[in-house]
Amino acid sequence: MGERTNLPTVATPPYTATLQLHIAVPVLLVAVASTPPRTNSCPGPGPATPPSSPVASSARRRHPTASGAAAAAVSKSRIPPWKLEAGAHPFLESLRLRLHSAACYDSVVVSVPRRSENSDTLLGNGVVGILAETANMWERRAPLTPSHCARLLLGGGKRGTGVNRIIVQPSTKRIHHDVQYEDVGCEISKDLSECGLIIGIKQPKLEMILPHRAYGFFSHTHKAQKENMPLLDEILEKRVSLFDYELIAGDDGKRLLAFGKFAGRAGLIDFLHGLGQRYLSLGYSTPFLSLGQSHMYPSLAAAKAAVIAIGEEIATFGLPSGICPIVFVFTGTGNVSQGAQEIFKLLPHSFVDAGKLPELSAARSLSQHPQSSKRVFQLYGCVVSSRDMVTPKDPTRCFNKADYYAHPEHYKPVFHERIAPYASAIVNCMYWERRFPRLLSIDQLQQLMKNGCPLVGISDITCDIGGSIEFVNKSTSIERPFFRYDPCTNSCHDDMEGNGVICLAVDILPTEFSKEASQHFGDILSKFVARLASAKELLELPSHLRKACIAHAGRLTSLYEYIPRMRKTMIELPPAPTNLLPDKKYNSLVSLSGHLFDKFLINEALDIIETAGGSFHLIRCDVGQSIDDMSYSELEVGADDTATLYKIIDSLTSLANAHHGDPNARREIELSLKIGKVNECGTDDSMAKEGSKVLILGAGRVCRPAAEFLASYSNIFSSNANDHGIGQIHVIVASLYQKDAEETIDGIRNATAAQLDVADIKNLSNLVSQMKKHLVTASYVDESMSKLEQSAEVAGVTILCEMGLDPGIDHMMSMKMIDEAHSRKGKIKSFTSFCGGLPSPASANNPLAYKFSWSPAGAIRAGRNPAVYKFHGEIIHVDGDKLYESAKRLRLPELPAFALEHLPNRNSLMYGDLYGISKEASTVYRATLRFSEIMATFAKIGFFDAASHPLLQQTTRPTYRDFLVELFNACNISTTATKEYSEVSGGQDGELISRLLSFGHCKDKEIAAKTVKTIKFLGLYEETEIPENCSSAFDVICQRMEQRMAYIHNEQDMVLLHHEVEVEYPDGRPTEKHQATLLEFGKVENGRPTTAMALTVGIPAAIGALLLLQNKIQKKGVIRPLEPEIYIPGKCKSNQTPLVAYGYRTQQRRWVADTCV
Repeated sequence: MGERTNLPTVATPPYTATLQLHIAVPVLLVAVASTPPRTNSCPGPGPATPPSSPVASSARRRHPTASGAAAAAVSKSRIPPWKLEAGAHPFLESLRLRLHSAACYDSVVVSVPRRSENSDTLLGNGVVGILAETANMWERRAPLTPSHCARLLLGGGKRGTGVNRIIVQPSTKRIHHDVQYEDVGCEISKDLSECGLIIGIKQPKLEMILPHRAYGFFSHTHKAQKENMPLLDEILEKRVSLFDYELIAGDDGKRLLAFGKFAGRAGLIDFLHGLGQRYLSLGYSTPFLSLGQSHMYPSLAAAKAAVIAIGEEIATFGLPSGICPIVFVFTGTGNVSQGAQEIFKLLPHSFVDAGKLPELSAARSLSQHPQSSKRVFQLYGCVVSSRDMVTPKDPTRCFNKADYYAHPEHYKPVFHERIAPYASAIVNCMYWERRFPRLLSIDQLQQLMKNGCPLVGISDITCDIGGSIEFVNKSTSIERPFFRYDPCTNSCHDDMEGNGVICLAVDILPTEFSKEASQHFGDILSKFVARLASAKELLELPSHLRKACIAHAGRLTSLYEYIPRMRKTMIELPPAPTNLLPDKKYNSLVSLSGHLFDKFLINEALDIIETAGGSFHLIRCDVGQSIDDMSYSELEVGADDTATLYKIIDSLTSLANAHHGDPNARREIELSLKIGKVNECGTDDSMAKEGSKVLILGAGRVCRPAAEFLASYSNIFSSNANDHGIGQIHVIVASLYQKDAEETIDGIRNATAAQLDVADIKNLSNLVSQMKKHLVTASYVDESMSKLEQSAEVAGVTILCEMGLDPGIDHMMSMKMIDEAHSRKGKIKSFTSFCGGLPSPASANNPLAYKFSWSPAGAIRAGRNPAVYKFHGEIIHVDGDKLYESAKRLRLPELPAFALEHLPNRNSLMYGDLYGISKEASTVYRATLRFSEIMATFAKIGFFDAASHPLLQQTTRPTYRDFLVELFNACNISTTATKEYSEVSGGQDGELISRLLSFGHCKDKEIAAKTVKTIKFLGLYEETEIPENCSSAFDVICQRMEQRMAYIHNEQDMVLLHHEVEVEYPDGRPTEKHQATLLEFGKVENGRPTTAMALTVGIPAAIGALLLLQNKIQKKGVIRPLEPEIYIPGKCKSNQTPLVAYGYRTQQRRWVADTCV
């Protein structure tokens, strides 16, 4: 046996990224063409039902002797909206039909004689039929097993089960043989005509649907899935009652009938089977080779035993180091993922956080020596969610799940950068819609393979063809479960030999464990069968079954009346015209996201609009194909007057608030709502006005101050000969989502909103070199930006970077002080800079004196980055894990009310080079004003550990107090002490304080006392259960901070930037100390809040654009604001600099030999 290799599991902090504020302001001196007007016809009332319509024809068949009046009533019945004539507008027509429907359907019903006792409707007769599955040769599941049937029949109709007979269609492939059903009293017959309730698993063939019965199966129709609409038409025409298993939910809204875990279990076993073959083709023998496919085992238990057997072989003999570490990445945390992980956990394994994957990759490089005989004795697993797959396109924002589901266009994919490079296998368990970024594209895979990615295979259990994994472009079958995709040639092959990755995409995985899947399914379904079999009317059923009924007696039930509205929106919609509701004077864009269909909230929203007298046009609809997936709809809502429109908006807002969820109560958000600007229909001629034009890309918080500044240019600045006739500036704010742009410019004159996907501009180089437009951005000069240097110089344009706050204003203030000192023959002896976004003193009302306007995760991680600086000639390195411990207090005499603390901010040395003072300055130090020393104590306790914590993986959720005690135990704080602590009342904190001091977690008693106070403030002492979405200590602390440390209404933030420069002179003049301070507070004007951070990032970027328009910046290429032509701009009408004119508070002082001048 070879030498054992123990690869690391969790040893380094997770992937971190510094949160930065960005804005791009290209100066485009060309007009932007407005959208050409479109015509929009508005059809009149539709025709009467044609003789061939289902309603009319079925009525005639039932009533051949109907009177002329009855026939006329039938002929005027409402036609289904999807049968409208070609060219009819689906949404306006659906509104007309909806108002017309009640009278029309009533006319049919009252004109037709009532059925007699001998009618062919058999609802509630107690006879149940079980369909033979015909959808797939491998489908062997049954909705009820013989044991379930026995229990139902033994009770009998007389004893209250409601089931008198069960007729089973014969099947030679069903997992339970016909004789087993006969043995318990079932009847075997192809003819189910005597059955009032007929149940199956998959959709039956259309010809198998019998009229006037109740059916139960997975219909996949409630979200207007286009491919299944013929089935729904058949259901309606035959007046069938359709109960969809997917819609049967418990009181908590979660599905009761599903096979997800069985799909996950079978999918992973099948993949392990193929993985053994693939590794063999690559020259490695592994224990996986002896594992069969799931259907090859007589039971799930037998399959698990086989997996355990190969796990024991791995634990004993190991795996070849040449293919290790083997890393399985699981996407999602739902039932499918849980089932797959259940099988994976039977193997020797360790789970690692996504941030630890690079560490495993480093270990791979060390272990893959050509002559290595080392063996690895475990596999690695990593579970990722959407926050690991995408990141906001706006770097100033943090990931927010609700926002991502509502506006995925605001996010860019990062899975191929952060996760895929380290994965051996990707087990895809998460549903994807085309509106979301792909998990892995063809181009991304090609690049990964060029870079030596260890990816061997994909198990796409979701079987989402051409979906989240672009190259999984075909489904596979149980008999041929794999194909090999070669990214070099972009081709698929049926063998295991050759380049590329193997792909599994079987769409019927649960049937491989037909026996257990049927037992599990029937255990739940059998509880409902008796009620369904005995009910003659829907009102006789409990609410959870009534809600699962899509159609009854030839009509859609009230909860599903939205389906006709949706059917014509499932096609690709053309670009939306400027005004979709020409008959309405006022309109607004309304975005709805959440559980619109499974919670039936779409009905309520449309009812609100129509009841108030408004109208709507469905611009976009993306429907989740699983009941657990959120859906998204975008409506243009119109009204004749603003009062009606605002009434609709208020009612929709109330609906959203009622379903907004409560994280503390573990209730998820069911409905999110975003309202656009209310517009009066008409044309906007503002673009035709003369003057310069500036395009602002983005609609984040920093954009509005920039737009306001530029649009008000003529009111602030004097005109002179050097302005080159720029005149009035017209601002165009363009965003991925137009309503965001409209909100940004609301109330700003000389501003226009536009929709623009920046990704449509293939690369920034073309924008610069071909269109020859200047660019201003607050972003750092990174490698990609530096590459534009040559093309910008050739094109004669300027790319002004780092024009924000930090970097930005800090550059300009620093260089002004340094250049002035150098002009007086001085040398910089010391340079220190402090900057931070903080709550104002009045808002700093918690023990940490800090608040968040975004997710705390990014800020906390930034506080774990390593730092380096120069102090009195010595280079000081600070490890990221020790950064919080390096916090120092800062007291500014001119700001005595501010109790500040600072941390070193990454690499200070590079700024010595940028500012040209590296050789002369013995101190170069840049710091962040942020957290207090309490954070260092939290780090030592373990709250910043992002690894999954065992206590948070248990079924029973711990309380915050339980978890705190567990962390204390892990920190070696005595069990006795923690037990005492967990039992004492809130006022007895002395024991805890002494323990924190005795183990060195706090420097002094004051900090220990503040730590205890902070623990209580954050609720970490409370006997409240920790939410299920918290799986690590880091999740817990972020969740508590986000809830307890957020800004509330009208609370101000502030920005403080403070520089200190010490200047010495070689000619004997006394040393001088210069200070410059910028202090800015957030403001509220006309009820609209603007943060200090937005002001101090947006305004400098706008000033940069203005200086370029005025031709005051002569340097071309990629530059920073380090030159006098930028930091000493033109004067305003009041002879002030633009920063001061716009209201910035600045102060400068100079000391000479301890005397202030």
